Amino acid sequence: MARAIRERLAPTLIEIEDDSGRHAGHAGMRGAAAGGETHFNLLIVSAAFDGMARVQRSRLVHELLAPEFGSGLHALSLTLRTPAEQDRIAGA
Repeated sequence: MARAIRERLAPTLIEIEDDSGRHAGHAGMRGAAAGGETHFNLLIVSAAFDGMARVQRSRLVHELLAPEFGSGLHALSLTLRTPAEQDRIAGA
């Protein structure tokens, strides 16, 4: 997942948190191998998001990770920012 994001988006910051453990028994976990990685929280800061609406950013990341969804990924919680947006938040 991280490699695909880095190759396509060249992020200045990427944080990936595996949140799968909080979803034990959830429909997305059924059939997943024990300890399966199916739910993630992602923070991606990339200039590739410049000029894109939030929905466009989300679609881009979902398209980029389509192979992951095909192999067990079930859900993403996305925080997608441009470097300028991240700077404003960090400076607040």
